[in-house]
Amino acid sequence: MSTFASSPRFLRGVLWADAASCLATGTLQLSAIDALPRLFGLPQTLLLDSGIFLVAYALMAAWAATREVPPRGWVALFAIGNVAWAIGCAAVVALLQPTALGIAWIAAQAVAVLVLADLQWMGLRRGAATPRTALG
Repeated sequence: MSTFASSPRFLRGVLWADAASCLATGTLQLSAIDALPRLFGLPQTLLLDSGIFLVAYALMAAWAATREVPPRGWVALFAIGNVAWAIGCAAVVALLQPTALGIAWIAAQAVAVLVLADLQWMGLRRGAATPRTALG
């Protein structure tokens, strides 16, 4: 694993997984925007705004995944953003009291982004990205 984790292919794969999961989540939230607020017990504006954000984030992660060697600054930003998303998920559950299905939806996102953040940090630690520059 250490050899694979130190290759740009590893980090590109993680970025593609991040992009795909965000695109799927965001697209679902946007396409079912009338039903999900009732099912999840969450405000429609929260689901709409986060859905739009997720699709935009997916496009940025996909762009980074297309680079021969992913930009180190961008990967670090994605990892930090994923940890922040997980913290935000915990805050949403605590503050908004979603339904059981809503809690499951939020928990799945939190777990997924924490795994992705860990893999992104692993790739950075093992040197699978371009040298440090200002986000590039």
